[in-house]
Amino acid sequence: MATTQLTDALLVKNYIAGDENALVILIKRHQSKIYGFIYSKINDRDLADDIFQDTFMKVIKTLKSNSYNEEGKFLPWVMRISHNLIMDYFRKNQKMPMVRETDEFSIFSILQETSPNVEKRIISELIEKDLQKIIMELPEDQREVLTMRIYQDYSFNEIAELTGVSINTALGRMRYAIINLRKVIEKNQIILTN
Repeated sequence: MATTQLTDALLVKNYIAGDENALVILIKRHQSKIYGFIYSKINDRDLADDIFQDTFMKVIKTLKSNSYNEEGKFLPWVMRISHNLIMDYFRKNQKMPMVRETDEFSIFSILQETSPNVEKRIISELIEKDLQKIIMELPEDQREVLTMRIYQDYSFNEIAELTGVSINTALGRMRYAIINLRKVIEKNQIILTN
């Protein structure tokens, strides 16, 4: 069997057993999805490169320390690591976008053009933070499906395959996640209006 045909789980097992090439195959297999996800959240190539590298440093550290126990869910596990690193970055930097001044671009032109939209941006960021908190209240299986569908843009077929459940189960989890999100949002709106 060609090494490129091996499952993620078998490649992980081979890497833990000392086959360094197995990790190279895993990285090549998933790098476009993982990097694309990171870049879609960061929108800065250098920073996305750093987070991508940090993600795989954590992957290597976990695999080498024999504390990996995701049972065939390698890609969702790596995506979770990258998501956590992105969230850490935003927490440390309080979501302030990094803008570099160049000959073609001046920070002053942006400040003048976008100042009326600053309020909209702040509101949008607050809504995103609130949504993240609400999503964290969902049961793990619902949160996983919702995150993979909305933030990582997986199809339900891919979600079913990656999480090891049927497509109907994945759809059901998404449905319950949305129902539960609505309940929490409605409850919070009631609290806010009182």
